[in-house]
Amino acid sequence: MIHPLIVRITHWINAFAMVCMVMSGWAIYNASPLFAFHFPAWATVGGWLGGSVAWHFAAMWLLGANGLLYLAYGCAGHFRTSLLPLRPAEIVSDLGRALRFRLPHRPGTYNAVQKALYLLVLLLGGLAVASGLSLWKPVQLWWLADLFGGYEPARRVHFFVMAGIVGFVAVHLALVVLVPSTLLPMVTGRAGRGRHRQGDA
Repeated sequence: MIHPLIVRITHWINAFAMVCMVMSGWAIYNASPLFAFHFPAWATVGGWLGGSVAWHFAAMWLLGANGLLYLAYGCAGHFRTSLLPLRPAEIVSDLGRALRFRLPHRPGTYNAVQKALYLLVLLLGGLAVASGLSLWKPVQLWWLADLFGGYEPARRVHFFVMAGIVGFVAVHLALVVLVPSTLLPMVTGRAGRGRHRQGDA
């Protein structure tokens, strides 16, 4: 078993909730854009601002509960055994091999680039929660909004954090396309047959 059941369950719940959060978030952005562009309607959910906000909050509670479950499991040992230690020299070395498509893949084992990306997206997730809460309750949580410099700076932080998470998902999916045999273990928990070279999902 290379992916425990709790990791697989939280992974797929997270994937569903994140899609809902991003698409509803894009619709909310379109109602009051920060920059001179809009996201296409097909990439949004909710139909109108109120509907999109409802989607966003519903997905927020699901994502939050799922995230707390994963964090509890991670702090109980998963992070230590799967994501640590992480050394800068290893990141540089594995990144170079990845760019040359010579990075070996061992089912159930993360390379240094993957470890760095997973830790980064956990940090981005924390920033997304903090900035999102400051937008949701800017008066009650004024001290949190002040940490970002106010409501408008918090909006920008939230937007760029979202962009970073979407970028992570894009890389994540690209790795699945490069090594499709890594998808089934995230469903069954068991390694497939054969040897792989480029990193897993």
